Amino acid sequence: MTSNAKITLRRKPNKQGKYPLAVRITKNRKSNYIYIGHYISLKYWDEKNRIVRKSHPNSIRLNNLLLSKLLEINKKLLELQVDSNDLSASQIKKKINSTIENTTFFGVAEAYLEELEKDNKLSRLSSDKSRVKHVLNYYQSKQLGFQEIDEKFLKGFSSYLRNKSLSERSIVNNLVVIRTLFNRAINMQIVNRKLYPFGADKIRIKFPETEKIGLTKEEIKKLESVIDLSKNEMHAKNVWLFSFYFAGIRVADVIKVRWSDIYDGRFHYRMNKNSKLLSLKISEKVKPILDYYIQDKNNEDDFIFPEMKKANLEDAKDIYAKTKTATKKYNKHLVNVANKACIDKKVTMHIARHSFGNISEDKIPIQMLQKLYRHSSISTTIAYQSNFIHKDTDEALDSVINF
Repeated sequence: MTSNAKITLRRKPNKQGKYPLAVRITKNRKSNYIYIGHYISLKYWDEKNRIVRKSHPNSIRLNNLLLSKLLEINKKLLELQVDSNDLSASQIKKKINSTIENTTFFGVAEAYLEELEKDNKLSRLSSDKSRVKHVLNYYQSKQLGFQEIDEKFLKGFSSYLRNKSLSERSIVNNLVVIRTLFNRAINMQIVNRKLYPFGADKIRIKFPETEKIGLTKEEIKKLESVIDLSKNEMHAKNVWLFSFYFAGIRVADVIKVRWSDIYDGRFHYRMNKNSKLLSLKISEKVKPILDYYIQDKNNEDDFIFPEMKKANLEDAKDIYAKTKTATKKYNKHLVNVANKACIDKKVTMHIARHSFGNISEDKIPIQMLQKLYRHSSISTTIAYQSNFIHKDTDEALDSVINF
């Protein structure tokens, strides 16, 4: 007997008294249901035409989704009948569900996150996993089709995140992940390019300007000379200054520096983020920091700072976890260091880089800054350094108001 599929409303309400929309698959008078992930009140269901009534506020979207799912299931049914006509209704449902799950937003997202984990991009994995979870919490179902992600959906999602007190930058980052997954779905021919919801005349992703705050020369001097620090505070201060003295080397790279990286009076450094190699002079200010840790040196290949000494260097997850823990520990102790140094700004590992940019201003040629920052593109350096160059605007302001 030929199997068939029909749109239906199952008469099994949830706790809110709403009923699930589904596609019913029938074979040999036995039925199984594939749920769409949406519930409606009975008053919105047109049983005769098997559609959501126009009185429902999202009737167009829901009916488009139902039709899309029905066409998708019928196509799969036809393929299964060609391959084998002996499958039961439950077997058909299982095979169709596995196919549909791979073509939903969350199916594509799961494959994307697995790729990040496989490639050991663990920082991005951690961030993007939480962003995908935001979508799930907003939609309340894993059966989200890409056809449903339109301008209305994205505006509603952005409002939802705003109500959760996320910053505008965080909201944009969430939209970027959705855009990335939508592009993947287009390339996989899961969704038609015509339905792409991003662009100049649709949802435009624009990163808000963020203020990059760095310490001044005077504040750096205070930090360098602060006394009465605990062992943990002294360690946090040393790591921060080591980063600053080498143009804001990232904390993930600082804690991986080995004694063997320092020879001929220079620090030979390969940036983990883009593998760029740089050789920098060991300044007189760095030497006391090295002397502080020399007593714990086991051999030339040993790490200067202790956080990576017990790490499993074959396990990227362990390295990431120890880096995350170390950063959190440093930032905690830097709060006390800043208070003892009478610095009002919030001192974190991240602003060591900003502080170098703030003090260098426009004194260093942009090409040299690009090299020191290890940026792949000079445009990135120009955009970054523009946060710290105020001379022209200050002079322009003075020329008007000082009369």
